Amino acid sequence: MLSLKDVWAHYGSVAAVKGISVEVAEAEIVTLIGSNGAGKTTTMRTICGLHKPTKGEILFEGKRINGLDPEKINALGIAMVPEGRHVFPQLTVMENLEMGAYLRKDAAGIRRDLEEMFTHFPILKERHKQLAGTMSGGQQQMVAMARALMSGPKVLLLDEPSLGLSPLMTQQIAKIIKKLNEIGRTIVLVEQNARLAFLLAKRAYVMEIGRISMSGLTVDLKDDPKVRETYLGV
Repeated sequence: MLSLKDVWAHYGSVAAVKGISVEVAEAEIVTLIGSNGAGKTTTMRTICGLHKPTKGEILFEGKRINGLDPEKINALGIAMVPEGRHVFPQLTVMENLEMGAYLRKDAAGIRRDLEEMFTHFPILKERHKQLAGTMSGGQQQMVAMARALMSGPKVLLLDEPSLGLSPLMTQQIAKIIKKLNEIGRTIVLVEQNARLAFLLAKRAYVMEIGRISMSGLTVDLKDDPKVRETYLGV
């Protein structure tokens, strides 16, 4: 469904992503793990068009999306929940969700998806008139996820969804991610909490200094001595 082939991305003369290749199949969760500065967020931003690749190819459903503007990539079916959530703080929860559907024209589908969001995130229905900026970090994460889902994506990019959340809220977000995947959502997950990422994802790519150092099924990688020591704290 989504394929990165020998993708490079630079900030000026500095290469942040160095020739990575990633494959994501339909209806699976794939995770990118690595330390800070490994290039994970740049990879996500490059997929959704916020950062232009300097070399390589990004294919979505067989079509090259390199160089397309973010709104065009979103319209094709890729949405990202950014690190740090970045909700619209002065808009209500409902207005944030409506912004997620900004590019859509199917009024009936928007209403249906809005009800689905309230099923996944009941607190958002209770607080649909509340300003998003006054909500807790976990609640804002739910707003950001629901807003992205309101665009009707085929692939959801999640960048550090558990960052700054309590263990209880992290568990709640994890359950939602798992449920979204069970109903057919394809998810690319960047997560500093490698234990959580390995519980959720079927396959993983380990990034080090802009490169993929290893990849495979999470059930296999979790037994790798380097992964256990460096990322799982074993």
